[in-house]
Amino acid sequence: MLRWILALLLIPFLDAVLLGFVATAYTGWMLMVLLVVLTGLVGMLLVRAEGRRTIRKMQRSLAEGRPPTNELLDGGFLIASGAFLLTPGLVTDLLGFLLVVPLTRIPIRTALKRYVIIPYADKKTGGFASGKVWTVGFPDENGSGAGRAESTDGGTYDLGEDAYSVDSNDEDSYTIDFGDEGDSSDDTDDPFAR
Repeated sequence: MLRWILALLLIPFLDAVLLGFVATAYTGWMLMVLLVVLTGLVGMLLVRAEGRRTIRKMQRSLAEGRPPTNELLDGGFLIASGAFLLTPGLVTDLLGFLLVVPLTRIPIRTALKRYVIIPYADKKTGGFASGKVWTVGFPDENGSGAGRAESTDGGTYDLGEDAYSVDSNDEDSYTIDFGDEGDSSDDTDDPFAR
């Protein structure tokens, strides 16, 4: 947590140092203030245009019945870019323009999903969010286990011939017996067994 606070304090420090350096070495203070105001105005126009585009894409994906996950992330990036662009400074303006332009926003979104969002969701849901679900048993330390179903064609899982058997007691009910459940004497010791 301290690392994130220091990183957030480093950005205004870099902004102040860079503004002072550029203002004294290359331009005057008046041109520097004009540059900061101009980048803020141009950035706000870009954020507004990209926000409208993102809302249209979100409405389109909802109309098609797809969840608007990428559009929601883009909306968050646009909010952050608006805050960066309103903050005076060259470093924050650069970060704001990186988040508002789709050419650079899409790789940032992809990296955020791959390295932050999906691992966090998998950690909280035990793999259910990304589809890494254990059907029976528990995983070993190395990721293999008795209940891991192997995909044969990308969508169908083959449990094997001896993995289960189905007995039909009558036409309204049936019983599924998995081979690794043990004998029935263990079930009577469990107070929650049905």
